[in-house]
Amino acid sequence: MEIKNTTHSPKKTNARWLTVVFLFIVTAINYGDRATLGIAGKAMSGELGFDAAAMGWVMSSFGIAYVIGQLPGGWLLDRFGSKRVYFCSILFWSIFTLLQGTVHFFIGAWALIMLFTFRFLMGLAEAPSFPGNSRITAAWFPSKERATAVAIFNSAQYFATVIFAPIMGWLTHEYGWQSVFFFMGGLGIFISLVTIIAIRNPKDHPLANQAEVDYIVEGGALVDMDQKKSDGKQSGPKLTYLMQLLTNRMLLGVYLGQYCINCLTFFFITWFPIYLNTERGMNIKEVGFAAAIPAICGFVGGISGGIFSDFLMRKTGSLSIARKTPIILGMLFSMTMILCNYVDSIALVILFMSMAFFGKGVGALGWAVMADTAPKEMSGLAGGLFNMFGNASSIISPIIIGYIVAWTERFEWALVFVAGHALVAAFSYLIIVGPIKRMELKK
Repeated sequence: MEIKNTTHSPKKTNARWLTVVFLFIVTAINYGDRATLGIAGKAMSGELGFDAAAMGWVMSSFGIAYVIGQLPGGWLLDRFGSKRVYFCSILFWSIFTLLQGTVHFFIGAWALIMLFTFRFLMGLAEAPSFPGNSRITAAWFPSKERATAVAIFNSAQYFATVIFAPIMGWLTHEYGWQSVFFFMGGLGIFISLVTIIAIRNPKDHPLANQAEVDYIVEGGALVDMDQKKSDGKQSGPKLTYLMQLLTNRMLLGVYLGQYCINCLTFFFITWFPIYLNTERGMNIKEVGFAAAIPAICGFVGGISGGIFSDFLMRKTGSLSIARKTPIILGMLFSMTMILCNYVDSIALVILFMSMAFFGKGVGALGWAVMADTAPKEMSGLAGGLFNMFGNASSIISPIIIGYIVAWTERFEWALVFVAGHALVAAFSYLIIVGPIKRMELKK
């Protein structure tokens, strides 16, 4: 009589999904901290006597520091590992957020100087956050699940305002503008402590069994990127390798694509509400509701793009097909914003902008591509360089759009300018990037 083997291999755990949920929470707080000045700024400037030009400098200080800090932040991730740098990043940006609530203790120009300083230091401290997200995702997720994981934490940017704006508005009304910074800073400090428990190497995580570790290793996850060498030391990346990143055709195409994709992002963040107000005659209350619709579509598009990319990865086994297809299609679809130049109906304007932001969400897979392509020896530095190019658009594109609107006194050519960036992003991934694969450094 045949005896059946009743031994079953243990079912793999899902600690990787708990990890990406934590990244979602951290990213939402990240964007919530960036939004503090938008909520508390009016009351703050009124009390402290800051004019619009002064507040403009304060707002720009974050972006300048954030771009400057990308390469150092990426190097620190590779040198000291994701957990320690991620913890320090959250802790210090939260401290500098909290300190912005104390600037009323300074007199006159010193209040402005200290606010600029705290905001600048907050930008520096936040610099490793997204390269850290990418690095942690590369360590925890196989290629066939990576785009979905990236889409989950990346979607937090759309929900940060929805989650925190009502709370911050209530706090400002009830307890004064200082309470906004104390609340968000205190929340970030608490989350930084949770990081010590939540962020771990897959092989060391108490909730990840061997079956899950084997599964993600077989799928291409870089579970050993933070492992120490046999001498007990963890070496940092050699900066001489930086030139290889800057001369690699695939990565240059990815960097160009991210710059162009972020042009769309910052148009919606900075100029889209003004477009609705000035060009389309909507009042501020109507703008608030109308601007939320494309944001929701961007969230749906972002999640859809990640799921679609991983579906293609499972079906084709090709990273190039899986990542390029959603990006190219999404960018081409986002060019529908140009149709707003040919309609008068507000409903159609919101429809076309919602379609454009949905397409942008579908195509916003740059961080998944970076997790797929960055050299394992310096994934943090590669991610920092990627984020530096991408966020340069946050400084350049709003200024150029402003000049276009000032010169033409209309938004038609501004929309063409933004849509043109979507076309360049699609071209970059179609022609420049070439096959998507992990870059191997030449020793």
